[in-house]
Amino acid sequence: MQKYSIFSLAKNALSYHKNWEQAWRSPEPKSEYDAIIVGGGGHGLATAYYLAKEHGITNVAVLEKGWIGGGNTGRNTTIVRSNYLWDEAAHLYEKAMKLWEGLSQDLNYNVMFSQRGVFNLGHTLQDMRDIERRVNANRLNGIDGVVMNAEEIKERIPIINTSPNARYPILGASFQPRGGVARHDAVAWGFARGADARGVDIIQNCEVTGFRRENGAVVGVETSKGFIKSNKIGVVAAGHSSVLAEMAELRMPIESHPLQALVSEPMKPVLDTVVMSNAVHGYVSQSDKGELVIGAGVDAYTGYGQRGSLSIIEGNIAAIVELFPIFSRVRQLRQWGGIVDVCPDACPIISKTDVKGLYFNCGWGTGGFKATPGSGWVFAHTIAKDEPHELNAAFDVNRFYTGALIDEHGAAGVAH
Repeated sequence: MQKYSIFSLAKNALSYHKNWEQAWRSPEPKSEYDAIIVGGGGHGLATAYYLAKEHGITNVAVLEKGWIGGGNTGRNTTIVRSNYLWDEAAHLYEKAMKLWEGLSQDLNYNVMFSQRGVFNLGHTLQDMRDIERRVNANRLNGIDGVVMNAEEIKERIPIINTSPNARYPILGASFQPRGGVARHDAVAWGFARGADARGVDIIQNCEVTGFRRENGAVVGVETSKGFIKSNKIGVVAAGHSSVLAEMAELRMPIESHPLQALVSEPMKPVLDTVVMSNAVHGYVSQSDKGELVIGAGVDAYTGYGQRGSLSIIEGNIAAIVELFPIFSRVRQLRQWGGIVDVCPDACPIISKTDVKGLYFNCGWGTGGFKATPGSGWVFAHTIAKDEPHELNAAFDVNRFYTGALIDEHGAAGVAH
């Protein structure tokens, strides 16, 4: 068996992938679809998958201007949790969490979901009051969570700095045991393969350049591959949502910011959980390859750059070294940036619009990855039924007119 495996590996390596089975088709676009999803990231692919699986709508196209997984899905730091404060957000993220827990089996594809737990550190008395409030709110909503003191944290994470002489001493933390990480690329690939198997057309290198409307209703999209007709169009384009909204003569209450992250050189396992801190402004986990995956908050300026500024990385590394002095000699391997679209209340828009047949899923800020399956599930319902599911009814764009906002700035935590 071992000899056969080595021979098979060498054979496939020397073939330059020519004989590899395609994970999904690369068809030319049809002239018309029952539904079009603009954006081939995790949320868009999940929407197409659940349209086919849950609603039987299989004549669907996913239009991606680049390649699958080449946008924000492949540029995030993979954290998954559901411990948000307000009922509306908590229920939506908990739906996503429950889907995560069976996602590899559902897709028949290993998304490498690892429930290693997520710590949110508290450094002040007010931090701890907020943590206790959030954990109590979570438990009332059936979401797991506990409050830990500094000694309990040190016992669970021996390498963390709990010295009272630290710049921001650790007083305690919330801990969600069911939280963790997943492989971002695998999530996109799994949903793409699953959607394709149910008949969805995934069309890469197909940029949407405009929307065609008649009598107040959308009738199709202009693309780099020509006009494609459909009377149901869902836009899930993350950091470029406002650009696409403008093409449709809409204005979304969102701003786009660069969000940076970095990974270290790989090393032996030393951190088996996720640690986040608002005060020192950083979060860290260790990947299965041994790299430290590190991030912080968004760059303050608006823009579409995918590099970001050095000052953010400098502050981020200083924060992580304060929490984990043992990491001070670890070398940075690579750094990158993504583009996030941020709503004023730190919650997403999953909504119909004033244009009949046009739907937008945007404004996730820095917390979109953890919601991927839940976002796709409710957005598919909204598109299929032309009305929101009860889980996303509160995330209608009109809340910015009525004032019924859902302020999750505290629970969003650093960049998550």
